[in-house]
Parts: sequence; structure tokens; C-alpha cells
Amino acid sequence: MSDSGRGSTGGAWYSGGANVRPHAFDPVLQPELFRGVLTRRVFAFLIDLVVLSIPVVLAVIFIAVFGLVTLGLGWLLFWLVSPATVIWALIYYGACLGGPHSATLGMRVMDLELRTWYGAPGYFVLGAMHAVLFWISLSILTPLVLLVGLLDSRRRLLHDIVLGTVVVNNSVRNPVAQPARMF
Repeated sequence: MSDSGRGSTGGAWYSGGANVRPHAFDPVLQPELFRGVLTRRVFAFLIDLVVLSIPVVLAVIFIAVFGLVTLGLGWLLFWLVSPATVIWALIYYGACLGGPHSATLGMRVMDLELRTWYGAPGYFVLGAMHAVLFWISLSILTPLVLLVGLLDSRRRLLHDIVLGTVVVNNSVRNPVAQPARMF
């Protein structure tokens, strides 16, 4: 009889589908990766709100002044502010989380990094979906979003669990090299 249920996994059961990967970040073996992550994420979020709001505020000021110059005709552009804000946020999160650092500017300041559950860096669509699911979960489950993070051993929030991502301390993953001693 053939060994149809086993692949090249050394005798382990293999269903014939995609390889199942283990979690790359184990909170039992590497607890330092998850220390202070929730607190840092709150401050990173506040920094990102400032970064996101600066261009929006500048656009609103420009439209207001443009409306004065055009005797009110330029104020018709105010309807573009809401859709432009959403598009700007999606591009910001997608480009930052899908970029080489896998972190937004706020996350980089707070030394955090977004990874998939198996350790791969983020990509544009994942970053944009991360923002969309975050804002949806925040608007529906405002206080409960942080409770999920307190109960999860990897300190993941609800949208992290749905997307299969994890936020880790980047300073622990990439320790800074010690300077050379001169003696």
C-alpha cells in the first residue's frame, strides 16, 4: 500500500496542501519581544494620527483660503476632504507597513515592527487592510479592542488576529552592536 498521506516531511502527517509553518514568535521562548508592545502601540498610534492629520489640516486651510480668493467658489472642494483623507490613510499605512521597515513612522519612533505570524515582513495590501480592520474594530468595539490585546499572549489586537500579524519590539530583534573598545 502506498504512503499517500505522507509527504517529504520526515514521517509527519502531511495533507498534500501548503506547508504549515509554525509561529515565528513564541511568547514563552521570547517574552522580551512582547514586553511593552501595547503601550508602545498606543503612543505610535498617536504619533501616526499627527502625521496623518498634518496634510489634511493643510489641505483644509488651502481650500478655505482658495474659497476666499474665488469668492466662495473654491469652497466646493471641501467635499473632497473626506475621501482624500481615507485614501491618504490607506496609502500611508500600506506604504509604511509594506515598506522595508514594516512599520509606520509612529511605530518606528516607538521601535515596533509588524510581521506576519510566520515572520515575513508586511506588504502594501496587508498594511492597507490592517488600517481598514483597525478602524472598523475601533469604531465598533472601542474599549474591547485593547482587552483582546491584554488577554493574548502575543499582545495582538483583534485585527492582528484576523490578519495573522504580530507586532514585536524591533529593538529586541535587532540589537545595536556594541562600539569597539580602544585599549
